[in-house]
Amino acid sequence: MISQQPAETPRDGRRYEIVAGRLLTTGAQPPAHHAAVVGLMVHLKTSCPPDLMVAVGSLAFRPTPTTTLRPDLIVCPRGYTGVHPPLLAVEVVSPSTRTTDVVLKRALYETHHIPSYWLLDPTHQELTILTLTPTGYTCQSVLQCEETFHTTHPFPITLTPSQLLA
Repeated sequence: MISQQPAETPRDGRRYEIVAGRLLTTGAQPPAHHAAVVGLMVHLKTSCPPDLMVAVGSLAFRPTPTTTLRPDLIVCPRGYTGVHPPLLAVEVVSPSTRTTDVVLKRALYETHHIPSYWLLDPTHQELTILTLTPTGYTCQSVLQCEETFHTTHPFPITLTPSQLLA
């Protein structure tokens, strides 16, 4: 069964997550945030192999009984249950989420062994690609505007921030 947002959580445009038993609420995001999520989702779906899926905000990662994380976008195996780490977690950075995404989420995703973590900043047309190593996340690339990067994880794909945000 796919992990869905609990029925008792309001459907009010906010994102509800639990970190070490404490509720973390993110307010409704601006249109640029949603456009960036959709742009990246479309780009990823065109290269996604059939045994994987790209999901936007609808799936939770529950690494412990007191932690439920809901990335803006994930890539995971079909049949994902939310217990094991997704292959990729992506957060779209906005002014209201910058510290949470860059500091807190990075530490949580690293601690819970998510192999790849991307930060997409639509304001600066910047994509940061982090890869998990035995010592923690290593920055593979920070792409700006028209710069291009080819990665093989979670599957082969070429990325250019301006194309993702067009």
